[in-house]
Amino acid sequence: MRDKKVLVVDDELEIAELIKDYLEEEQYDVEISTDGEECLAAFREYRPHLIVLDIMLPGLDGMEVCRTIRAESAVPIIMLSAKKSEIDKVLGLGLGADDYVVKPFSPREVVARVKAQLRRYDQLSTVEKEGSASTEYKTEVLTFDNIEININAYTVKINAKQIELTTKEFEVLRFLAKSANHVLTRQQIYDHVWGINEYGDLNTVTIHIKKIRQKIEEDTATPKWIQTVWGVGYKFVGDKE
Repeated sequence: MRDKKVLVVDDELEIAELIKDYLEEEQYDVEISTDGEECLAAFREYRPHLIVLDIMLPGLDGMEVCRTIRAESAVPIIMLSAKKSEIDKVLGLGLGADDYVVKPFSPREVVARVKAQLRRYDQLSTVEKEGSASTEYKTEVLTFDNIEININAYTVKINAKQIELTTKEFEVLRFLAKSANHVLTRQQIYDHVWGINEYGDLNTVTIHIKKIRQKIEEDTATPKWIQTVWGVGYKFVGDKE
C-alpha cells in the first residue's frame, strides 16, 4: 500500500507518531503535520489519499482546515477530537468530514477506519472511471413530485433549483430515496453510507437527517419527504415519476 499516502495532523506529536507507526506497519506512506497552516501546505504538496485531522490545532483549527480542504478536494478526511461535542459541531456545520474518532482511541481503530475510507473511496473512483469510459453510461435520475435526485452527478434539485448537500448528506438521501416508502433503520443507513460496522455511532445518522431536512423540507416539524418511524428508523415518502 506504499502508493497510498496518509497525512496525519495532530498538535500532540506523540499521538501523530503513534498513528504513523501503526499505519506504516500496514504499508502506508505517512507524513505528519502539527498545525493547521503546515497541514494545508503539506496537503497541497504531498497530495495525500486520506487525511487524519485533529480538531484542536494551534492557529488554524481543524474545522477551518477541513472546510478549506473540502473546497479544493474530495479526499477522505477522518476527524480526531477529545470532545464528542466538537464532533457534533463538525457534523452540524456540514464541513464534509467522512468519519471521526473520539479520543482516547485505539490506534488499530484508526487504522481500520483509514482502510475502510480508502477502500470506499477507491470503489467510488472506479465506478466514476468506468462510467466515464463507457459508451453505454446512462444518467440515473430519481424524480418525486418537485424533487429531482441525480444519482450519478450527486445533485439534488427542488423546483429546478439546485440544493447544496455535502457528499454524506447526498448519500444518505440517495439511499433513502432508492428505497422509497420502505423503512430503514439507523444502523442500515450507517452501514450503507459509512461502511463501518464495528465502531458506528448512530447519532451521526440522526444529525445528517436533520441537516438534510433543513435543506429539502418546507417544514422540518412536519417533514414531507423524510419521515421518522419512531423506534425503528426513517423512510423517504414518495412515488417515483
